[in-house]
Amino acid sequence: MGLRSSLAITAGRLTRWGLSKVLRRNASQLPGRVALALDPTLMGRLAERATWGSVVVCGTNGKTTTNNLIADALEAGGRSVLCNRIGANMAPGVVSALLTARSADVAVIEADELSTVRILPSLRPRYLVLLNLFRDQLDRAGEIDHVQDVIVRALSLSPQTALVINGDDPLCAAVARRAHEAGTRVLAFGIDEDLHLSADRVPEARFCPACGAELEYAFRSYAQLGSYRCPRCDFRRPALDVAARAVTVGREGVAFDLVMPSRPTRHLHAGFGGTYMVYNLLAVCAAVSLVGGGVDDVQRALERYRPQNGRLQHFDVGGREVILNLAKNPTGLNQNLSLLAADDREKAVFVVVNDNPNDGTDVSWVWDVDFERLLDQRVSRVHVGGTRANDVQVRLKYAGIKAEVARGVTEVVGRLGDLPVSVPLYVLTNYSALAGAKAELTRLGGDR
Repeated sequence: MGLRSSLAITAGRLTRWGLSKVLRRNASQLPGRVALALDPTLMGRLAERATWGSVVVCGTNGKTTTNNLIADALEAGGRSVLCNRIGANMAPGVVSALLTARSADVAVIEADELSTVRILPSLRPRYLVLLNLFRDQLDRAGEIDHVQDVIVRALSLSPQTALVINGDDPLCAAVARRAHEAGTRVLAFGIDEDLHLSADRVPEARFCPACGAELEYAFRSYAQLGSYRCPRCDFRRPALDVAARAVTVGREGVAFDLVMPSRPTRHLHAGFGGTYMVYNLLAVCAAVSLVGGGVDDVQRALERYRPQNGRLQHFDVGGREVILNLAKNPTGLNQNLSLLAADDREKAVFVVVNDNPNDGTDVSWVWDVDFERLLDQRVSRVHVGGTRANDVQVRLKYAGIKAEVARGVTEVVGRLGDLPVSVPLYVLTNYSALAGAKAELTRLGGDR
């Protein structure tokens, strides 16, 4: 390793030490920024620290949870792992994670979709796991076809990387089709049965990416995910290499039978999540198996998993259960509404939407959320907050739902004083509001 790289590593480590040990601050980004400023090629050199190689996880929703569960399962199987667990998923965050140890068996890295074109050529991962593609942060990412183009380009710059896709998502399958034509190996996971769920009002993908005809579905799991085919050309859901059957989703979590070629069917269960989590767990099983881990390692990781990053994190505030989760786009918020539907208790809801740069300044997406579902879900109180609280309030008015504006979680909890503590509160926030809501809930109570 040359002098420039050595200086960059030393500077990055010193920055990390100063932030974490002296200032007691998050060190997930700045060490990487400092190191890359001194050596822009450093990521490629640090990639060699993972002796087996690396797995990169990307997709619109579910990256952080899936990435962390893959790392947890591999560690449960005895492997040492480098991982950007906090969700710092651009190049500086990746380098910061790789600086944390001199060596490891494997690197498990979350990547922002638009950053894959920089991360994949440097990291040269063995596998890229693509979870899903939905509209998100339109002012930054643009339309989905731009995101698809970036991922295809990234794979072309890392020809040794195999692609593991959510085969139930036609937008992911379109990426896989193009990448496969260029020589990329493709594997697919998905749900192999009809869950008999109602379709979202505004699905993401209606038309065939190959010929433009309207896709036909045998069934949908949610949004555009399901078993699809084009009636005009050969575009269809690919054969599934990893599949879920006998799926159950409820307030107590999810469970399913895992079906993989040449392996006995295994039953997995997790005490959290909805239909979207089944897909995340299929991705976890696929990635862990490809690295050489076992399904037992995945199940052990699920049993130990306690969300600490605001994603499906449970708190106890004066005896009242408060569930905090991220909801940053129409599909994500609709899936949160499905979680509410699985909870048959009376409940209260607090929706927080900001329009800061890391959220996306265009919040027109709130009109594509099926808030009308709340009318049938025993929701006794609805509050809205954030910089775009009034926009959400107007959208809810058109759904026939009265919502009051609140400045934060503390105020909402106070307003619920006349409701029994048996009534849970669901707090659904987008990116920049999540940390503040988590901090408030930590002050008000503790993890449940």
